[in-house]
Amino acid sequence: MATIDLSTPPAPAVPAAGPLEDLPRRLTVTLPELRLVAERAGGAPLPFEATGAPVVPTLGDRLGTGAAPTEDEAYAAALAALHEPTSSLARRGLLVDTVVDESLLGAVGLLATPSVAVDLEVSVEGARARAWHRQRGRAVASLATADGLVFELAWFPLHRWADELARTAVLPEEVALGVSPVPDHVDLPYALADAAAEAVRGHRSDLLPVLAAEHAGQVRDRAGRPLPDLDVAALLGALAGESRGRLRALVADVSGEVTAVVGVVSWTLLADGWRVLRPRHAAGVDRVVVEQVAPAALAVELAPVLAEVARVQR
Repeated sequence: MATIDLSTPPAPAVPAAGPLEDLPRRLTVTLPELRLVAERAGGAPLPFEATGAPVVPTLGDRLGTGAAPTEDEAYAAALAALHEPTSSLARRGLLVDTVVDESLLGAVGLLATPSVAVDLEVSVEGARARAWHRQRGRAVASLATADGLVFELAWFPLHRWADELARTAVLPEEVALGVSPVPDHVDLPYALADAAAEAVRGHRSDLLPVLAAEHAGQVRDRAGRPLPDLDVAALLGALAGESRGRLRALVADVSGEVTAVVGVVSWTLLADGWRVLRPRHAAGVDRVVVEQVAPAALAVELAPVLAEVARVQR
């Protein structure tokens, strides 16, 4: 994550929404509309433009600089086909006599001048979405997109943040879940997990029982009991071969002139749902806890990292 330009004059803070101010407010905007609002909000930088990263992965990103530009050209054509932002915002009542809706300006202004930044990236069976959450004081604003053309802009009070984070991890309805041989909680050496993943990628699943035997007694359940080698080999194969997606959340302190990355939370999607990957160090060994989680647990996993940001800011 790059530094957000805090030298840009901040837009107004997110205003109250009357009797409904306690509820999240969401608005769908196109990229041209979003850029127009940012320009009217004092030239506020948008999260993805502040980092210099592409809004969505391009073919060149995935295959290298020599890739054919077909997908990039399709994106450019789709972007050019979107409605002119001034007239489209005016038709929706969000732009009146050249004045942009105050709440919309406030939300984009908060995106540009936060104290805490949470960047989320979710990939599920080839589909990818990105979201940017920005918090300052008692207010939070978020921006999310799956295609880099249409965005969901939301703003809400701080106590609603956990619910909004959970929405990021909700799986699409078409993703069917099954069963997995991986226990709902397993603690194993990181080196073993890494070696097993490399073996599966190299089509050498026959090495998994050997790896399990080499680390006998080092893979444990929730109660700390060692798992049998046969079960370990099966779960190693599932961890490496079942992956259907991932979620990554990066938390940074952006209250000063330089962005300070405080922590990262990583999830992997197995056959039966999300698992958090929680690294730890014990008895001189780097280990990782793999635990089943629901979307609502994302805020719980981020809480210690956000608490560290608050501690640093004090």
